[in-house]
Amino acid sequence: MTVTRRQFLGFAAGAVSAAAASGILPRIGSAAPAYRIAWSRYVGWEPWGYMKSFGIMDKWAKKYGVNIDIQYVDDYMASVTQYTQGAFQGVTVTNMDALTVPAVGGVDTTALIVGDFSNGNDGVVVRNGKNVRDLKGRNVYIVELSVSHYLLARALEMNKMSERDMKLANTSDRVIQQTYLSDGDPKAAVVTWNPMLMNIRTLDKHGAMVFDSSQTPGEIIDMLVVRTDTPDTVKKALVGAWYEAMSVMYGNGQKTHEALSYMSQESGATLAQFKAQLKTTAMFHKPADGRTFAGSALLKKTMEYVRTFSFDHGMYEGKSRDHVGMEFPDGTKMGDLKNIKLRFDSRYMHMAAEGKL
Repeated sequence: MTVTRRQFLGFAAGAVSAAAASGILPRIGSAAPAYRIAWSRYVGWEPWGYMKSFGIMDKWAKKYGVNIDIQYVDDYMASVTQYTQGAFQGVTVTNMDALTVPAVGGVDTTALIVGDFSNGNDGVVVRNGKNVRDLKGRNVYIVELSVSHYLLARALEMNKMSERDMKLANTSDRVIQQTYLSDGDPKAAVVTWNPMLMNIRTLDKHGAMVFDSSQTPGEIIDMLVVRTDTPDTVKKALVGAWYEAMSVMYGNGQKTHEALSYMSQESGATLAQFKAQLKTTAMFHKPADGRTFAGSALLKKTMEYVRTFSFDHGMYEGKSRDHVGMEFPDGTKMGDLKNIKLRFDSRYMHMAAEGKL
């Protein structure tokens, strides 16, 4: 399967209609508008498709008297760009892309659900190598300015190396697996994410994973973000539906098997492959865990890493790394206090944990 996730490409050109510019469109047969939420393919986001197909989202939307339209977009960055342009009210996105696309682009955005962090889903593979230092002088296939690039930067920092020690070959996530495997260079290397990472490790008998995201726990985060001015009822419905899906996904019995089978089939993986990817995904399937992580010192430390990497690699459009402000659940802020554009809000996860949704 091909997963189009986590790539910074800048804003796509193209006009957005006046109706779509709010992320809210009329729903046929209903007087109430539908709030559109975009999701793309990734193991930690497959529950959104399940919630839509099995009526969980509609159940919670009805409870709060709103219409919510969950839409699958087959290109991750396109979904983030369309959200930024106004076509969607919310989108599934990583912490880095939430900062460098909508926030830097001026869209006041709230991280509503902290769903998981990569705990081995992203990794560095070196052919005929044993450690990160063996990257020196090599050709490294990578989606530049993606979270793979961020992971590589962290690996190099920990090993007192720099990107100047190697040659980066910018390669689309759609072809990175094929490109690396077809390269006969006995010293080729690649940085990518699952399922491409899993496939590469299986097919390249001479490749060794020398670094992965379990060594930077809590830094590559997958979230649902919404426009900050999204109605309270919509936020509650989204969070309530998500954690109902989580309770099914991490339950027991036939209903859980049915949910996991559906998600694996839709993603193009076998059930065994899907479960393997879940093992390297630290899912916050309990709302209390998501709430705690969102309020942790680790998140602030991570976002300092992320904004520094993003600024150093030109993703702040030449402005100071303090140009965009971020706010955390305890009220502390980072960056420009007069330009807060990314907010981590744990209130709704707290409501879910307390059974108050």
